[in-house]
Amino acid sequence: MAGPPCQGARKAPVGMTTQAYDELWSAIGDPSRRRVLDLLVTNGEVSASWLAGHVPFSRQAVSKHLVVLEETGLVRRRKQGREVLYQVEAERLDQATRAMTDLAAQWDRRLGTIKRLAEAAHAEAKRKRGAEPNKRRRKP
Repeated sequence: MAGPPCQGARKAPVGMTTQAYDELWSAIGDPSRRRVLDLLVTNGEVSASWLAGHVPFSRQAVSKHLVVLEETGLVRRRKQGREVLYQVEAERLDQATRAMTDLAAQWDRRLGTIKRLAEAAHAEAKRKRGAEPNKRRRKP
């Protein structure tokens, strides 16, 4: 018989499967992909070649990062003649931002609980230490 789900279990935001949520975190967890994403946010629609000229890695690496970002829905491509242009999907990026904000709030709550527990344990230990010397002075 299975027990209740763990209170701290991670839940995907509404409209996202857990797998999609994990893929999103994996995509934005990579510093190189975040750099590509930042460039797209700042500069709008650009080509992979343009991006490659603004990052310290190859065009092939840029293309691989763009594929991952596209698969997670953070970026979309549009063909213009022979050139492929990439652009951030603002709605998906907003969804990712909300997910990060929610996760940060969860961690703030958890850390607040840990802090309160640690402070209570410290106060209890201090109280016990303060009571011990009094007991020793009262020896018959």
